[in-house]
Amino acid sequence: MNNGHAAEILSVGTELLLGDTTNTDARDISEMLTTIGINVYHHTVVGDNPERLKQAMEIAMQRADIIITTGGLGPTCDDLTKNVIAQALGREMVFVPEEAERLKGYFARRHREMTPNNLQQAYLPAGSIRLVNDWGSAPGCVIEEGGLTVIMLPGPPKECVNMMRHRALPYLAAKAGGVIVSHNYKIFGMGESEMENVLRDMMNAYTNPTIAPYAKACECLVRITAKADTQEEAEAMIAPVAQIVREKLGDVIYGVDLDGLDQCVLQLLQEKNLTLSAAESCTGGLIAKRLTDHPGASRNFLGGVVSYTNGVKEKILGVDPGLIETYGVISEPVAEAMCRGIRELTGSDLAVSVTGLAGPEGDGVHPVGTVCLGLATPEGILTTTLNIPGRDRENIRQYAAQHAFDMVRRYLTGLPVNIRTII
Repeated sequence: MNNGHAAEILSVGTELLLGDTTNTDARDISEMLTTIGINVYHHTVVGDNPERLKQAMEIAMQRADIIITTGGLGPTCDDLTKNVIAQALGREMVFVPEEAERLKGYFARRHREMTPNNLQQAYLPAGSIRLVNDWGSAPGCVIEEGGLTVIMLPGPPKECVNMMRHRALPYLAAKAGGVIVSHNYKIFGMGESEMENVLRDMMNAYTNPTIAPYAKACECLVRITAKADTQEEAEAMIAPVAQIVREKLGDVIYGVDLDGLDQCVLQLLQEKNLTLSAAESCTGGLIAKRLTDHPGASRNFLGGVVSYTNGVKEKILGVDPGLIETYGVISEPVAEAMCRGIRELTGSDLAVSVTGLAGPEGDGVHPVGTVCLGLATPEGILTTTLNIPGRDRENIRQYAAQHAFDMVRRYLTGLPVNIRTII
């Protein structure tokens, strides 16, 4: 769906150009604009230099009707965004008493002295709409100039994301008219090119709703977006399209609008009132970390052991040293023993295990990216061996964790795990 708007994100800060700070603001704003059907055509980064910022603004005004700036709204001498943009639009800077009072309260609540330079933040371009910052000191603002909308947001990510979500996004959505609804169908087990090939005819045929595939870290998603007069109408438009997508992609779709496979697994454990534990080697606790990122995970995730050395595998998990000697530490028999050991240790209903070679050096036996997984269930133990070539160490670890979660997901939903069973 295209509502005709062309947006540009103009990020201000020398620290972004130097690589000292990662520009997550542009990524997060782009994702949020997509949810209301606004296309982002350009990302621009410029340092704290008024002349270069002015040039970047002039270019953006020629190719976008929505410009969102981040950074340069604070109290220091290099915070020049408001002044430069006001000058570019022929507007004076005016003092806003309400903002000055808010700033005084902000510092008082934090028992901090408000130095005089902080009042610089209380000046906004004449005729702009103030966006109150409940997450920091610098306010944002909106300027409407003919058919151009300029939104200025602070740079610190926590402030920027909240200001965009709670201030700028509702403003833009109200301007767009109607309702825009998007749902993300999360996919693991199919690559982006294969997914796009399956859905290509639908992507070309549909204009409202639209279908768009995206590659994410270690997984993919398909976003279906509809615009209508009401939420109910948009959902009704999406439903039949989503059904066709589900039929085409099958069981590689693990959920809708979820954060990740870890959240999917936790929800399934909660629904079935089951518990899980994990024995990890090459993933170094990544499975446990991702599960415990979710509040309330302790009701279903009982704990884990990072058995990075053979000694810990043997002494804590009860892995027979003879197995390691006979089959090697990177083997399905060792993965089987690890998940059996952690299940017995914690008393969990299910248990997963991971042992593998994430690199960068090989061990002379297995290629980097060889990973063995285990899943202990009341019916028996499932194991499999993965080959994850051409990836760096972190990527291999992430993929190994994803596969472990997917084993649990498939078991809990009655899907074939497609690996042998050990009783």
